[in-house]
Amino acid sequence: MPSDINLLRLMSWLSPAFPVGAYTYSHGLEAAVEDNLIRDRRSAEEWIVDLVTRGAGRTDATLLAHAWRAVTNGDESLLAETAETAAALSATSELALETESQGRAFLKAVDAAWPTPALEMLARVHDGPVAYPVAVGVTAAGHELPLTEAAVAYLHAYAGNLISAVVRLVPLGQTDGLRLTRAVEPLLPKVAGAALATPLASVASAGFVADLKSMQHETQRTRLFRS
Repeated sequence: MPSDINLLRLMSWLSPAFPVGAYTYSHGLEAAVEDNLIRDRRSAEEWIVDLVTRGAGRTDATLLAHAWRAVTNGDESLLAETAETAAALSATSELALETESQGRAFLKAVDAAWPTPALEMLARVHDGPVAYPVAVGVTAAGHELPLTEAAVAYLHAYAGNLISAVVRLVPLGQTDGLRLTRAVEPLLPKVAGAALATPLASVASAGFVADLKSMQHETQRTRLFRS
């Protein structure tokens, strides 16, 4: 497939306008803002960089990579293991809701407009909830999109959603939001490279405080976001 079509598909699938409801999730950021752990651009940057490099960002990219390789190699056993691992990794009920709801919405949307036998393969080997990165990895492989580009695009969308949430929550101005985007940009290829080299058995997250904030968010009295 021509590279320009690859780029266009990734831009479409991972756009904020794609109907997965990404804008309704903050990944625990709302509780962190409530507790004044995130209060300005500097603290927001530290939080988001940690999530991208050591938390769910890197973990998701690794899961995406293994799902992509499983489909590309026709390895149903690996695909089942990846999907099951991804479904079990969420530390809280809200984080599980976040990834599973987006995964379900993504699969429904691409099956309607960009169907691929890879989705049938996924349904055949896994009948439980499908995490968002697995859904993206399976679809990207089914349409023969390059793995590295898919992982970087996914990380860009992940970071962009966090930045959008924190701009609304603190609140920060648009200029600070753009500065956050610029600060995160150079990290994304590096994180993708590290994630792609990580064995499935070594998937891990160091986003412990973010997980605690997600737990706290479950009972937070006033909320704008679902997670």
